Amino acid sequence: MIETFLWLLGYQFAGELLARSLGWPIPGAVLGMLFLFLTLCVRKGIPDTLRHNVPRLMTHMSLLFIPAGAGILAFWPLLAERPLAMAAVLLLSTLSTLLISALTLTLLLRWQQGRKARS
Repeated sequence: MIETFLWLLGYQFAGELLARSLGWPIPGAVLGMLFLFLTLCVRKGIPDTLRHNVPRLMTHMSLLFIPAGAGILAFWPLLAERPLAMAAVLLLSTLSTLLISALTLTLLLRWQQGRKARS
């Protein structure tokens, strides 16, 4: 489990370092996940430590909503000033997430069927 945390925190640190040093408006954790994804693509595989431990960590993903809830409480006056804008942003982000997920699933299923047909 320690090695898994080193992988995840190392990539998050690298993302934070790059985002802050270049002044990019992208969260460092997002860049870190992108770096991890690229590393796994280059390696063409998932290390055993990540394969075995990450599913256990994913059972506790609900803890990630605590900072979001704290952010809502901290910025409530600002959010309350623009209820229509907030509703529009929530609606558009939810719909775009659903649409992109559906398109990704469709493309991956087509790709998988094409691989099965060739073999």
